[in-house]
Amino acid sequence: MASLHLQFLILTLFSALISADQTAKTYIIRVDSFSKPSVFPTHFHWYTAEFTEPATILHVYDTVFHGFSAVLTPYQAASVLKHPSILAAFEDRRRYLHTTRSPQFLGLRNQRGLWSESDYGSDVIIGVFDTGIWPERRSFSDLNLGPVPKRWRGTCQTGVKFTRKNCNRKIVGARFFSKGHEAAAPGMGGIIGGINATVEFKSPRDADGHGTHTASTAAGRYAFRASMEGYASGIAKGVAPKARLAVYKVCWKDAGCFDSDILAAFDAAVNDGVDVISISIGGGDGISSPYYLDPIAIGSYGAVSRGIFVSSSAGNEGPNGMSVTNLAPWLTTVGAGTIDRNFPADVILSNGKTFSGVSLYAGEPLNGTMYPMVYPGKSGVLSASLCMENSLDPNKVRGKIVICDRGSSPRVAKGLVVKKAGGVGMILANGVSNGEGLVGDAHLIPACAVGSDAGDQIKAFLASDATASATIRFRGTVIGIKPAPVVASFSGRGPNGLNPEILKPDLIAPGVNILAAWTEAVGPTGLESDTRKTEFNILSGTSMACPHVSGAAALLKSAHPDWSPAAIRSAMMTTANLVDNSFNPMIDESSKKPATPYDFGAGHLNLDLAMDPGLVYDLTNNDYVSFLCAIEYGPKTIQVITRAPVNCPMRKPLPENLNYPSIAALFPSGSTRVSSKTFFRMVTNVGVANAVYALKVKPPKGVKVSVRPDKLVFSETVRRLGYYVTITVDKNLVLDDSGAVYGCLAWVDGKHVVRSPIVVTQINPL
Repeated sequence: MASLHLQFLILTLFSALISADQTAKTYIIRVDSFSKPSVFPTHFHWYTAEFTEPATILHVYDTVFHGFSAVLTPYQAASVLKHPSILAAFEDRRRYLHTTRSPQFLGLRNQRGLWSESDYGSDVIIGVFDTGIWPERRSFSDLNLGPVPKRWRGTCQTGVKFTRKNCNRKIVGARFFSKGHEAAAPGMGGIIGGINATVEFKSPRDADGHGTHTASTAAGRYAFRASMEGYASGIAKGVAPKARLAVYKVCWKDAGCFDSDILAAFDAAVNDGVDVISISIGGGDGISSPYYLDPIAIGSYGAVSRGIFVSSSAGNEGPNGMSVTNLAPWLTTVGAGTIDRNFPADVILSNGKTFSGVSLYAGEPLNGTMYPMVYPGKSGVLSASLCMENSLDPNKVRGKIVICDRGSSPRVAKGLVVKKAGGVGMILANGVSNGEGLVGDAHLIPACAVGSDAGDQIKAFLASDATASATIRFRGTVIGIKPAPVVASFSGRGPNGLNPEILKPDLIAPGVNILAAWTEAVGPTGLESDTRKTEFNILSGTSMACPHVSGAAALLKSAHPDWSPAAIRSAMMTTANLVDNSFNPMIDESSKKPATPYDFGAGHLNLDLAMDPGLVYDLTNNDYVSFLCAIEYGPKTIQVITRAPVNCPMRKPLPENLNYPSIAALFPSGSTRVSSKTFFRMVTNVGVANAVYALKVKPPKGVKVSVRPDKLVFSETVRRLGYYVTITVDKNLVLDDSGAVYGCLAWVDGKHVVRSPIVVTQINPL
């Protein structure tokens, strides 16, 4: 029923489009590959004979997805959709990037534990979908690495300033995907004539920096004497320093990443033989498409169903609720936390007050000289308060420290506007939405970012005293910051907007002020006018957290080659930390209150424990199909994702019974009686054979949790055991500010603690 409804909706949509617009666009067409007539030797012959001209086809997909992408008018697309072999068609969309001490902070130590037991991930191949790579960086040296794993089937695609010599035993493969980007209409960010050669390389070479940074975070080699202009100095290294890298450039400088190209990269990576895929990309608007219209969900299903672990970023739209992206239950979705290193700077006012903030400014300091301050926002003009391009009056700004509000334009670009108008420095003030969450930036003028409270106090002082002055003091790198980790205010938050029965994000990892390798093509700010060159750069975002988990998965896969992607995710989730380095519950940077599973999922990655989790929650392809049936996708819709036709069982399964390492219980709001729900979970023993696990439950406030059995006894022959969890709420349940109450259950055997978060919430029945 749902698939008929879907086809009707798409046809209606197309009819509306046709009458309104006949511009050619890129469409991704999903074909039922089983219906190919035998007269055609290949799918390409069939597609070009029956559906469209060869010249209009961009990519043919045959691994994670069956079909093609092509440039068609809405009229052509609608007529293609009428063909009985076509399962779905959707317009190509643009996605966005989710923009040194972190390995130690995850509990990794030399010569013992996971690093030595996995040989630093040496045989594992991580596919990075991003903006390419700058291969000459020390982080990508292949010194003392063994031969390329024999199962590798990929290639080193050459292009502008990229030759076969740029691949080695570390960078085992590199490809670029630009057809979707080049076909996009200029209005969609496409460029007439394709790639803008003045700022980009039509090759796997990285013109942006983001891809080099994420690749070296996951798998960078040891690089001694690393720093960003003196900040964060020390040894830079990735989470899996010996893992191999396969680079898939799908994102282009200032132009995002197109769905048709991302899907082609998934197809290639699975065929090439990667073990892990790292994708720090997602919808930029905080709105999640259903799985059958989301190429990251479709492509990653094709990868996970073949045993490839896929790690994705949770997005940077926090601290708003329901802002988490990349929601498919087969993906591992990673939010961001801080680490115990910071780059403090202080704003010192003429009234003697000091406010602390952060900065990565590395130029001439102000040396204590006090300068008059100005807040352009007091005029009431929004563009001036945000220090947007051409909004500042040089007569009012010259020789002063300017207070700029954060938002709407890149943080470092505001400093450039101040500099052009003759300002000597900048105080970058957070608004209410960013709260107290701060990230360091390599500013081009003396600048310090401060939280919203400090910003308000500085503005109030200036309003009360027209002669107010200030200076900025830069304090370099400070290690041992407490508390850490703290959930980053920008990190995407739950609940899951598509299926709240699955808790997302899954966990958090370091994502604030992360030092990693950088491109030679642009300066550390990425601004055109920034001519500085740096081997390493410091960035923040869930983009930085995701490759920590990709590297972690490489180590776990190396140590446990027989584990499935779900087992690896389970090991990370059930052993994650809930406390910070001062042994208190983790807090949320934006509110300064204790963080919840909507903020951090199962907790903060702790690799020392993930190596030996005791028990894992495993999942097969059939479990995911059963979940898709449970959320009422019809067989044709499911086939768009799974490639093979499926039959859903007569008795509809429940989505919350997917064997996930977390439990989210949804109850109808306004119920006048006691309600209860029972969940089933199955654990697999991956520790010693004769283990006995006892139950520990911490029920959410006002909720009753009962589990049967309350003891799990494993033996040589009994490796898997199931249990039932019954959650009961009465009509007086009081939810907290985030709209839920939280608890957990754990199985303990004296050595292992296998913990699952429990989230209880109420929703209005549809």
